[in-house]
Formats: sequence, structure tokens, C-alpha cells
Amino acid sequence: MRTRTAQEPASGATIGLVGLASEDDVKASCQAAKRAAYDWGRIAAWDRGEILRKAADHAEQHLEEIAEWLVRESGSVPAKAEFEVRLSIKALRVASAMSSQAEGDVLPSTTNRLSIARRRPIGVVGIIAPFNFPLYLAMRAVAPALAVGNAVVLKPDPRTAICGGFVIARIFEDAGLPQGVLHVLPGDGDAGAQLCRDSNIGLVQFTGSTRAGRKVGALAGEHLKKVSLELGGKNALIVCHDADLDIAASNAAWGGFLHQGQICMASSRILVHESVASAFTAKLAARAKALPAGDPMMSGMPLGPMIGAEQVDYARAVIDTSLSKGARLVVGGNPDGLFFPPTVLADVAEDSPAYTEELFAPVIAVTTFSTYEQAIAMANDSEFGLSVGVITNDIHRALTLTEELDFGICHINDQTVGDDVINPFGGMGASGNGTSIGGPANWELFTHWQWVTLKGVPPTYPF
Repeated sequence: MRTRTAQEPASGATIGLVGLASEDDVKASCQAAKRAAYDWGRIAAWDRGEILRKAADHAEQHLEEIAEWLVRESGSVPAKAEFEVRLSIKALRVASAMSSQAEGDVLPSTTNRLSIARRRPIGVVGIIAPFNFPLYLAMRAVAPALAVGNAVVLKPDPRTAICGGFVIARIFEDAGLPQGVLHVLPGDGDAGAQLCRDSNIGLVQFTGSTRAGRKVGALAGEHLKKVSLELGGKNALIVCHDADLDIAASNAAWGGFLHQGQICMASSRILVHESVASAFTAKLAARAKALPAGDPMMSGMPLGPMIGAEQVDYARAVIDTSLSKGARLVVGGNPDGLFFPPTVLADVAEDSPAYTEELFAPVIAVTTFSTYEQAIAMANDSEFGLSVGVITNDIHRALTLTEELDFGICHINDQTVGDDVINPFGGMGASGNGTSIGGPANWELFTHWQWVTLKGVPPTYPF
């Protein structure tokens, strides 16, 4: 078996050894999951929910230990790590409640004929999860998939296989999940590809980059699987002329620099009315200067390391290209190893890569607009369509703006990062294939419709 050394990105220290699944391992797990799904789907829904509630209890009991794994393996600062664990616990509790929800509809029909549409589990769900919120972005799919009666094969990112994979396996093992219902297989692209084409998999739920998502969508679609793609974003935060600039700068800094900008919803494009752009940029730069990046195991450190050198090199190259196109470096820009300082670029042109490309780094591009019609056009002029925010004192203006903004998520008087678990979450364009996950969307995603009719007496037909 191939293995990978699990390391702390902040220090380089070894924290474990992770086995990497081969294509044959994925095949074997998918077959075993298919067998286990038959019995799991026939367990009373309330009993399935009880296992999820026990899993939430176990996660709560071991919250500090789980959070520490997130700090060490994913580079999360302690506050973000604790928040992620609590969000995952909420996902478990929300999913457990699905056992008491309606699962279908009674349809209009003819006399002496009952017509119903009911929800049935898909069978086996393949989940490919990313490194940035490794626990939650896996759990938000694993929990509802299990709740409605599916077995699951989870492929966490190998860089976060412990906190995004084995922690989940242990939680459910302690909660009494039957053997074979959940498989955790860290692996590379070959393992993910096998998951997409395996005949035992009915749905592939993928969260990750747009580049990888296109490959997943093409391969899973070729094999006629249901596909959910939650991909990247180049999210816009619109700062209106009447905004409180201190509050606006706080929102931009939080949305742009949280977890080193390694969030698909990061506020990486700030569109500011030209009348307040200079003052706003100065306030944002002051906040950036006050946010050091360092080892998250150190007390009070607001930012941790990037996940790897490739991410750092890419962000640095985008900054250099954008500077050559006329952007101005206000603060930051020079990483120290994997520690990337919060960076603010001003006067960023709309054809600059800092404006158009997802960096997954703590880099904010500030661009000005003159009219709100222009702000709408600028925000929408992107291949991505995930999240947008508007900061203003005029709620009517904000509501009018959101009616024209082509994003799956709109926040009025808030930055672009947010997930309440109970909400449908999804984007458009290069941000996803129009599917949503979370809340009411989970029934649609993790089950399929079955139409059933019932007559008291079989009819006689002319043939």
C-alpha cells in the first residue's frame, strides 16, 4: 500500500502516516458499501437518526481533541477549528431530524386510485471533500446521505485525511454505525476517478476547485451518475457610497483573510464606490497590517499557514502579473515560507488575474465603480457565481441590487462567507452545476423520486 506522511503545514512536523487508496481499494469499498446499503436503508428512519444524534454527542465530547487535529493538520487557527467542529455537530443534528420529516407527496389522481411520490435512498453516495474546511465540508454531505438511508464512500483530501476523514470514521464507529455503511479512503486523482465511474455509486458529491470539478462532472456524467458540484468562487463585496467604512473594512478583512483566504466564499473582489475608495482602502490596509500569520498552535495567532507551497507560488505569481497590469500593492504580498501576509491590491483592472481568478490566498483586490448599474455589471462579469455581499445603509438599494446579481448566495450588510447548515448552499457557472446542498436541498440531493400508484382492483384494458 502506498502511504503519505501527514504533516503540520506550520512546522513541517510529522503527525502520522496515512494509507492511500488504490483503484482496487475503491472498487472493493464500493462493492461492500452496496451490500451494506441494503440493510441500512431498511432500518427505521428514527433509528438511523438516533445514530446520528449519538455521533453528534461523541463529537461534542471530543470537541477539543478534534479541533486540535484541525489546527495541526489543516493549519486552522483554534477559533476557526472550534467553529468548524461546532458547525459539523450542527450538521449531524440537523441531518438526524430528517427522520421526522415528510418524505413525499400524495398526488391528484382518478377515482379509486392512490398516486404518491416518495423519496428513496440512492444506494451508495461517493463524496470527494477538500482540505480547507475538511471536517465540515465532508460532514455536511456524509450526515444527510446516511440519514436518508445511503451508504457512503468518502475520499478526503490526502493532505487532511485525519481531520477530514478518520475523525469522521471514528465518530460514527463510536456511535454504533453498522460496519460497511461508511468507508473512508484517502487517495489521489486515480482513486477519485474510480469513485466517479464505479457502477455501485449512484451519486458523486464533489466539493473543490473548478478545474477538478470539471473533470469529476465529465467522468461521472459519462457514467450516468447524479452529480453535485460545489466549486470555486471569485466573490464580490460591494461597498456603497453611504456605507460605514470602518464596518465595511471589517467585513472585507474578515471575508477576505479568514483561514488565509482559503475559502470558496472568500471576499476577494471588493467593489467600492469611487467617492469612498481611498478612505476605505486605507482602513482595510490598516486592518491587514494588524493581522500576523504564524504557527496556529501559538496563542492568539489570527492567521495560520497556507496548505502548501504550490498555493503560495500561484498567489505570488498572480500578484506579480496584476502589478504589471497596473495594480498597486498597498500592503503585504511577500510570503515567508507558507505564511502569507494579508495582502491588499488597489486600482486592480478588470482584466487582471487578481480580479478574475480564484487565488485561495489572503489577497484582496480593490476596484472602484461610479454607478450602481456599473457595480452590478462588474460583479456579474465573472465565470463564477457563488456569493456576493452588499454593505449599505439603504436597504431598498441593496434589495434592488440583489435582484440583478447572478449569484447563488446574496448577503445584505454582511461579507460573503457564511453557511448556517439549514440553508441550501450552491452556486452557478464555474461555481457549480446548479445543485445545492444543505437544509431543504438535502432531500433532493441524496434521494431519488419513486412514483407509486395503487388500485383496489386491476382494470381490464382493450388489448
